[in-house]
Amino acid sequence: MSAYDYLDALKLGKKEYRAASSNGQYPYLPVLDEILKHVEIEKDEKLGLVNIPLNRIVGTATSGRTEAFARNFMPLLEYGTEFSAKWANLSDAQVEEGIRDPIQAYEYMNRFYVIEGNKRVSVMKFFGAVSIPGNVIRKVPKRTDDEENQRYYEFMDFYEKTGINSLYVSKLSRFSKIIELVGETEEPWSIERRKEFNAVFFMFRKVFKERGGGKLPIKSGDALVPFLTIYGYDKVKEMTPDEMSIAVAKIWNEFILLAQGEQVSLVMDPNEEKQKRESINKKIFHYFLPSRGKIYRAAFIYDKEPEKSDWIYAHELGRLYLEDCFKGELETVKAVIPSGSKDAEKLFHEVVDMGVDMIFSVTPQLMEVSLKVAIEYPDVKILNCSLNTSHNYIRTYYGRMYEAKFLTGMIAGSLTANDKIGYLAEYPIFGTISNINAFALGAKLVNPRAKVYLDWPTRKDYDYGENFAKEDIRYLSGQDFITPDSATREFGLYYRGSEGPVNMAMPVWHWGIFYERLVKSVLNGSWEKENQQSKAYNYWWGISAGVIDVICSNNVPEDSRRLVNLVRDNISNGSFHTFSCRLYDQEGNLHNGEEGEIQPEDIMKMDWLLENVLGDIPTLEELRQEARPVVEVSGVKTEDDEEGGKVKGSE
Repeated sequence: MSAYDYLDALKLGKKEYRAASSNGQYPYLPVLDEILKHVEIEKDEKLGLVNIPLNRIVGTATSGRTEAFARNFMPLLEYGTEFSAKWANLSDAQVEEGIRDPIQAYEYMNRFYVIEGNKRVSVMKFFGAVSIPGNVIRKVPKRTDDEENQRYYEFMDFYEKTGINSLYVSKLSRFSKIIELVGETEEPWSIERRKEFNAVFFMFRKVFKERGGGKLPIKSGDALVPFLTIYGYDKVKEMTPDEMSIAVAKIWNEFILLAQGEQVSLVMDPNEEKQKRESINKKIFHYFLPSRGKIYRAAFIYDKEPEKSDWIYAHELGRLYLEDCFKGELETVKAVIPSGSKDAEKLFHEVVDMGVDMIFSVTPQLMEVSLKVAIEYPDVKILNCSLNTSHNYIRTYYGRMYEAKFLTGMIAGSLTANDKIGYLAEYPIFGTISNINAFALGAKLVNPRAKVYLDWPTRKDYDYGENFAKEDIRYLSGQDFITPDSATREFGLYYRGSEGPVNMAMPVWHWGIFYERLVKSVLNGSWEKENQQSKAYNYWWGISAGVIDVICSNNVPEDSRRLVNLVRDNISNGSFHTFSCRLYDQEGNLHNGEEGEIQPEDIMKMDWLLENVLGDIPTLEELRQEARPVVEVSGVKTEDDEEGGKVKGSE
């Protein structure tokens, strides 16, 4: 029997050898000694007896036996040699009682290279075993800026906390994300927790590959992240293989999106020709409605009462506009999650049961539950108001508010007498940083000496009076909205005078127009056309779509208003781009080309501040507790954070 096993293994070895040779690849086992000739090793670290995943054993430590095996560890020496006899004896041992003697191996970059025990590895791989015991010495490379090196250091931290070496990922930060999703704070993990997680991962990996995951250019560890994000670890660990297979199939497009690099397809304007957009009327809209007898229903889900939140109040005005605009043809539903309630998913289900066609969840904090519901109810179109979120089953929408901030920055720069302007920003999330930088650019355009003093009211140590009074700052950019319960006039761009604030200009979100056009994009077929592609869509509209604007008060001089109107018209028709100049950060680094070109994605993901901004981007730990949920979902990251492992907006 063992002789037949060897001959079968030999066939596999020769097949692999021929395939590698025909593709111009090295056909034998990789040799660690050769790999390390150009690598600086910082230290050797003894890991002791380790259960080594066989799929991570990729080569041999020295060149002595490398040509006896093909790249897949199957034998290449003919039957009848001493080598084949020893291999066959090991085969018998594996069948009769199992190979128990540990091998010896080096681990380098989470790949294992055999020092002693190559034939045992070969036999175990032939029989399809999952792992083999081994005494392991880790070769730790010197830390560098190379992404693979950084990812390996993240793996070593992950391994130290979990003891798991069967999982690997292809992108930075995913190891820490997996720990976060599992929710285990104990360090190191207990043996029970380790066994439980391995059982979950091995089942997932098997199902994922059976479904075709092996054909995608991602690792099973990568795919595990969106799977746990959507379903939750507590639910996943209770799944049967059949239940997990169904769950994997439901979110398959998420894996395809992950394989494509999680890129977000930005829709910069409504999918209509501008001429048609100007002339479209209700009759055309009525023509697009699904049937005369059906009322189209759109639900708006809030996490606060509109009277208590300026952000929610602005969306509530948009909902009322939408309902009034198409009275008798479209109906809206407002649902507010009870204060402090953790049962948001239950409210979503109740809304779906009402028979709605579309759901708008208006804050980033509702993204996770929105995604779960979207997967469960694929016929309901669900959108979340956030930026830079890559999911195929849900779409996001946001406004290019930075265009309006640029205009208010121009006004502030032209009016300040001491070249100082204040800027209050709430959350360090995607979109906020581009708003700050655009404001600073607008101020600099009309006043090259202008400096923008940045502060965050959500910061623990925030002191409005002290921070701006000592700099004698009179002009400030504050919150964009007010709530019905608030009597303050400290919103938009205002002047801090001795008799109180004087409003100068106000950025405007026309959420009603935004919602009107989103609904039209569904009814005119644009949504379905886009849905044929496995992409994440983010509707990021601005002044050109009529969803963002600026209102100037009579306190702004006429010449300044004329200049603002001129620039606004040029932004709208596409002849002027807000960030179309060389952009230097606070350290003097250039963030775009000499010609001043910058891509929309780079604007959206800004995590640095311009040179004329005085201030910084706070970390999550520096924010008040009530501000953290928003930042945990959409917090920005800086280059320094990625190198040092510290993330802006996350712990």
